[in-house]
Amino acid sequence: MKKDLYQTVTDTIIKDLEFGIRPWLQPWIVGGEGGQLNRPLRANGEAYRGINVLMLWASAAENGFSSPTWMSFRQAQDMGAHVKKGERGTMVVYAGTLVRSEMNEQTGEDSARSIPFLKSYSVFNADQIEGLPAKMTKPPVTMLDPAERIEQVDKFVGATGAEVRTGGTMAFYQPERDLVQMPDFEAFRDPEGYYATLLHELAHWTRHKSRLDRSFDRERWGDEGYAAEELVAELGAAFLCADLEITPTVRKDHAAYIGNWLKVLKGDRRAIFTAASYAQKAADYLHGLQTQGKVVE
Repeated sequence: MKKDLYQTVTDTIIKDLEFGIRPWLQPWIVGGEGGQLNRPLRANGEAYRGINVLMLWASAAENGFSSPTWMSFRQAQDMGAHVKKGERGTMVVYAGTLVRSEMNEQTGEDSARSIPFLKSYSVFNADQIEGLPAKMTKPPVTMLDPAERIEQVDKFVGATGAEVRTGGTMAFYQPERDLVQMPDFEAFRDPEGYYATLLHELAHWTRHKSRLDRSFDRERWGDEGYAAEELVAELGAAFLCADLEITPTVRKDHAAYIGNWLKVLKGDRRAIFTAASYAQKAADYLHGLQTQGKVVE
């Protein structure tokens, strides 16, 4: 059976969106002027376009890659470099048109017919490759000094026992792996932005079935259940920021949820009360973990 690349790509994007991977503006720096998310780059420096941008952004987020550069196995070899043992490639696609000559049975004349096609191949991020030129492996832009970390918040997060993985350019909670992914602290513009983002994802962490088992009947990314969960995480982070005496900064990506939040709130006059209640339960749950004697490194 012929592989349906369109469906494969669509399924991959849906899965990443359901994980909470959202490639748009954010309060941390990943290179470029203004700190906006870079388009993925080919080995020759040319930017990827279309669906490949989403595929590579999502892969970078899931795997914690910091470099914007991608290349094939052979391209790495041509540069005198090599893909690290055990690394897996990311699928990208190439769309083209095949011109086929066909004979018209009525006139006996040949005519050209264009047939669109889609092919796939694998590429590797520069972080997966050893021996590349330094210009392809330059570290991400840093904004903060590690000395600016807020000890009381780090201890609070550590005492929850949540797995927090750092690196890459995205912040999200991944339910299937039950972990929180965060960019490095140094990549944020200010400590408050880092901790507000971390506490937002930590509020999502409480929804796991082994904890508060909160779902809101979510069926797909972007539906009302999804928006409700985001609102709970937003409020939960605000409560926690107040409790921990830090002033949160607004994550720019939250603006993308305003429309859905308004839809939820306008459709149910009790929705904000419900969201605040769930957010308080999330905050209380995390506070409750502080007294269980967990050792914080």
